[in-house]
Amino acid sequence: MPSEPIEAEFAFPPVLSAEQEEDFRELDVENLSPEFTNVDATTHVPRRVHTIHELELTRTKEGYHIVGFEKGKGEDPREWGNGKKWYITLTTATLCLAVAIGSSIITGDMVGPTKELKIQQEITNLTVTCFVMGFGIGPLFMAPLSEVFGRRPVYMLSMFLYFIFTLPSALAHNSATLVVGRMLAGLSASAPMCNIGGSIADVWAVENRGAPMAVFSATLFAGPCIGPMVGGWIGQLAGWRWIYWVLFIFLGVSFSLTLFIPETLAPILLRRKAENLRKTTGDERYRTLEELEKRPFKEILKAALIRPFLMLVQEPIVIFMSCYLSFVYSLLYLLFFAFPIAFGEIRGFSPGITGLTFVSIMLGIFFAGFFVPLQERIYANATRNGSYPEARLYPMMVGCFILPSALMIFAFTGAYAHVHWIAVCISGFLFGFAMILIYVSANSYIIDSYSAFAASAMAAKTLLRSEIGAMVPLFVNQMFHHMHFQYAGLLLGLIGFVITPIPFFFFKYGEKIRARSSRASQGRRLTDEEAKRENEREKYDFPDKPVAAR
Repeated sequence: MPSEPIEAEFAFPPVLSAEQEEDFRELDVENLSPEFTNVDATTHVPRRVHTIHELELTRTKEGYHIVGFEKGKGEDPREWGNGKKWYITLTTATLCLAVAIGSSIITGDMVGPTKELKIQQEITNLTVTCFVMGFGIGPLFMAPLSEVFGRRPVYMLSMFLYFIFTLPSALAHNSATLVVGRMLAGLSASAPMCNIGGSIADVWAVENRGAPMAVFSATLFAGPCIGPMVGGWIGQLAGWRWIYWVLFIFLGVSFSLTLFIPETLAPILLRRKAENLRKTTGDERYRTLEELEKRPFKEILKAALIRPFLMLVQEPIVIFMSCYLSFVYSLLYLLFFAFPIAFGEIRGFSPGITGLTFVSIMLGIFFAGFFVPLQERIYANATRNGSYPEARLYPMMVGCFILPSALMIFAFTGAYAHVHWIAVCISGFLFGFAMILIYVSANSYIIDSYSAFAASAMAAKTLLRSEIGAMVPLFVNQMFHHMHFQYAGLLLGLIGFVITPIPFFFFKYGEKIRARSSRASQGRRLTDEEAKRENEREKYDFPDKPVAAR
């Protein structure tokens, strides 16, 4: 999909088939479905069009020349050479890393600004809060821009603004400059995250995405943990301002890479081709499907701003899964502040060594990747009679037990200096492992449940997740100091156990919940007996139809 959310790339197996994705990426309408309602230009009578191919035929009969990619001519980004594809992949992965690191690198020294600027610690913590808030709000406005202007201009503008708005924080002499600069940087940084998933899909076919996705996922998931690792040493050896200067330099390099990245969004490329054909031939009938079916920008923006909020209050799957993921996301940012307490305050580790302890979370994240083939086999077995969204929940049903266990270990090992530091790192490893199982599984379930509204569903989840996660820095220090470390951790572990039934509930009742929604997909879970009856009925209804075509 042109507006394919970043999380869609981590669904294994893919939510859309290669054929569906090939069709969907050429028509930039989020609520594209297997059936379309079209209106005849002469009679104004609505008629049903069943596929994009039939939509092309219908428009052709109306006299239009539908413009598409010509195979073998290099017009389609998926036909570009591997060198060009890898440049796009590595560049977008760098942008992803820049955003991920930018959200957490400043936690390497949160005391320096407090002392130098003579402000309260809560004000310094706002630098994380405001960045993450902007990170959640930005996609509501930034995502529709790519549909109109393409990915390249959005990348360039976004990274340039992110680059520029990081400078005030590096030069700040008061709290207002420090905090406002971070808020503006967060808003700017949000654009790459709502386009990068689509960029990968633009240039790589589903069957060729293994290596690109490995690189991409490493930057996405490891980036937030790399931030405090790097920031801790910079803050310790050079001071807090140099954390911002290093980030500023890295963003400058990242921005320069966007100057050479080509446009990859299919509707934009086809629109340019159609404009050129109209100009050279003088025939105004050369049109793309996107031009003929295009919604006004006002409608696109309205849908992008309103639909996510509607789904947050009307769709139980979006509500509860978003709340669960918000809790997990909040825990990640909580650990950026809790690890320094466990290792720095209680055990006397230096900021640099404390930053290195985040390697434990990274190891858990990478180790979880080895379970993808197992998850694929489980999914294939569960969907042998037909796919249904709830088959995506198996990893989450494992991770939901590991997560609170990790929190309990963290609570009762991190609190005591006499407990070896490796015990706390084990809890970090388990947290990283559980986080990926839950994150990938829950996001895949949301996307599979709302495949026609995936961008809006993900925008709703991202908004809630980011705004809740942004609040954590404002209370985490008080929580662990005033409640005492072990009891603060215990509270988090108990919350984790309380929400454990959520994936099991949706595994059992998700199909009934989806059946009541006009937005949700209606895939059904069939037993072997039901599948046998369905096949027999199809054979009776379509005796001459090939099995593969049914």
